[in-house]
Amino acid sequence: MTLGDRLRERREKFGKTQLDAARELGISNVQLSRYESGDRKPDPGMLSRFAEYYHTTADYLLGRSDDASANRDQSAHSAFEAFIQNPEHGVFFKEYLAAPEARKEEMRRFWAFIQEKEQGRKPGDRQGES
Repeated sequence: MTLGDRLRERREKFGKTQLDAARELGISNVQLSRYESGDRKPDPGMLSRFAEYYHTTADYLLGRSDDASANRDQSAHSAFEAFIQNPEHGVFFKEYLAAPEARKEEMRRFWAFIQEKEQGRKPGDRQGES
């Protein structure tokens, strides 16, 4: 399967029309059609947006893997949910469990950003310093 075939397959799996998917991705319907037909190749940023939007990996979309699942993110989701169950942390993310999936994904990305920025921080270090 080509990149375009995989993009179309993922879109159809989620029951999206080209128009709906293009609108939600912030691109034109014509542009999405060209990606799916193979007339145009997405740049790395767009490829990443496709992978996120279609809940898969860039490796799957590029044909480097036949595993369409993004299960490697599942453990991160579980860790995030455990983190927010802590009453000291949960206040910030209190709406997560009842939020629509798109909002949940946004909150998980924000949490991953925080983790990345705090990586290597030692007790006593000021926040944002490592």
